[in-house]
Amino acid sequence: MFNFIKKVKDFYRPPMPPKRNPPKVPIDKNLELNLERLQAIYHDSSDLTIKRMNLKLSDGTAEVAIITMEGMVDKETLATSITNPISTYNEIAFSNGDIFKIVEKDIITNCDHMTVKYIGEVTTYIMSGFACVLIDGCEKGLAVGVQGYSFRSVTEPDTEVLQRGSREGFVEPVRVNISMIRRRLRNTNLKFETMNVGDVSQTEICLCYLTDVVSDEILNEVKSRLENARLDTLFASGYLVSYLESSGDNTLFSGVGVTERPDTACAKMCEGKVVILVDGTPSALVVPHIMVENFQTLDDYSERPYFAAITRWLKYMSFVISILLPGLYVALAAFNPEFFPAQLLTRVATSISKTPFSVFSEVLLFTFIYEIMREAGLRLPKTLGHAVSIIGGLVIGDTAVNSGFIGAPTLMIVALTVICSYVIPDLYASVAILRFLFIIFGGFWGLWGIFLLFCILMINICSKESYGVPFSSPIAPLSLFGLRDVFVRADWQTLSRRQVTVQDLIEE
Repeated sequence: MFNFIKKVKDFYRPPMPPKRNPPKVPIDKNLELNLERLQAIYHDSSDLTIKRMNLKLSDGTAEVAIITMEGMVDKETLATSITNPISTYNEIAFSNGDIFKIVEKDIITNCDHMTVKYIGEVTTYIMSGFACVLIDGCEKGLAVGVQGYSFRSVTEPDTEVLQRGSREGFVEPVRVNISMIRRRLRNTNLKFETMNVGDVSQTEICLCYLTDVVSDEILNEVKSRLENARLDTLFASGYLVSYLESSGDNTLFSGVGVTERPDTACAKMCEGKVVILVDGTPSALVVPHIMVENFQTLDDYSERPYFAAITRWLKYMSFVISILLPGLYVALAAFNPEFFPAQLLTRVATSISKTPFSVFSEVLLFTFIYEIMREAGLRLPKTLGHAVSIIGGLVIGDTAVNSGFIGAPTLMIVALTVICSYVIPDLYASVAILRFLFIIFGGFWGLWGIFLLFCILMINICSKESYGVPFSSPIAPLSLFGLRDVFVRADWQTLSRRQVTVQDLIEE
C-alpha cells in the first residue's frame, strides 16, 4: 500500500531534472568559426541575420559580421549606429592590433554598447534586440543596443482603475517598465538588478528596490529563491509566485502582491519592498505582501482622510459579507430559523416551499452557476459577451424566480455576495473558495460550523508570514504606529513625517 502511494506521488511530482549549465564557449579569433557555431546553435533559423562587411585597414581590410534577429531591431538605428559608420570609415592610420579599440571608440556611435567574450553572451544579447559585431582576428565582440521590436502602447490598466491617479500601466517589454519606474523615482538609491530565469525560455526578470530602505535579509532571500527556481519556461509572472512563497505554504492567501501600475510599484518600494518585473508580462510582483494591502488603493491617498476611512470600512465589510453571508443564510434557514425576523421568516419559508431544492442545495447550486457564467464571460470573445449577459439575466434573474426554480431570497443573497466580492478584486480567488467552504460548513453543521471555520481562517491568517513579516500585521501583532493606515488613513501631514516600512513591521 505504501509503495503504491509512493508511486502515485512520484508520478504526480517526479524528481527535478539536473539544472542545465551549458559550457561557456569563448569567442574565437576566426570569424568563420564563430559564425558556424552560431548557425549550429540556431539550427540555421531563418530569423538569424548575419551581415558581412569589410573594414578598411592600412594593410588591407578586415571582415566584420553584424549579427541580429529579424524583427527585434530598429533598422534605422542599426544603419545609423553600425552599418553606415563601418562602410564610410576611411581612417587607415592604425594596424590590425587596434581594430577592436577603434571600432568601439571611433566607429560605433551608439552609447548603449558592451563587450562580449562568449558565444552564449552573443545569443543572449541578439535575442534581446541587440546587434552583435564580431571582427575577424578579435577574441571579443560588441553588443550594441538597437532594439526596435513592436509592443503594445502604454495604456491604463483594466484591473486597477483610479479616479484621480495616473493613467499609465505596465506593458510587456521590461525595459519600458523600468523607464516608467525611473521616471517616477528619481532617486540615486533606486537599483535595478536583472537575471534570467527559465532554462528554455531564458526570460529576463528585473529586481527593483531602494538600497537605503530595503531589508538586506529580505533581498537576499528573494534572490536565493529566484536563483533556485527550476523552471523551463517563464511566460507569466504567476509562474514565480509559488517559488517566492515560503516552502510548504498552502494557505488561501498569497504573500506575493501583484500590481499593473508603476506608481503603486514605486510606493511599495518606498516601504522597503522588492518589486519583480518579468519580461513579456504587464504586471509586477511585490514581496513581501500583507493582508491589509488588499484593501488599499492609491485613490485612498488622493481623497480626504474621512472619505478614505469610509471606503476602507466598506471594503472590510464587503470582504466579510462576501465570504460569510451565503453560509450564514444557509445555517440560519436550515438550523436556526428563529433568528429571522417574523416578516422575513414568513417570506423565506414561503420561498422554500415553492422551490424544488433545499436552501443548502439552492445556494450552493446557484453560486456554482454564477462561477460558470463568470468564467464564460471572461474567456469568451468580446463580440459574444452580450450573449452571456442575456443568458445570465435569464438564469439568475426574475425568470428563474417566476419559474419556481429559485427563491427570491436566495437570488438576493447570491447577487449581494457577488457584488461585494468585486469590491476587493485582489482577493477574488480566495473569496470564491471561502464562500463555498462556508456554505458547506453552514449547510452541514449550522452556526457552529460557521464559527469553527471562521476561527480556522483567523488562525490561518495570523500564523502566516511573508519573508519574516507577519501577514496580519500591523493588527496582529498590534502596532499603533502602523495602524495609521489600516482602518483609517491619517492625513498627509502625519504620514509624511515617517512612512511605515517593512523593517518596522519586522521589529514589531
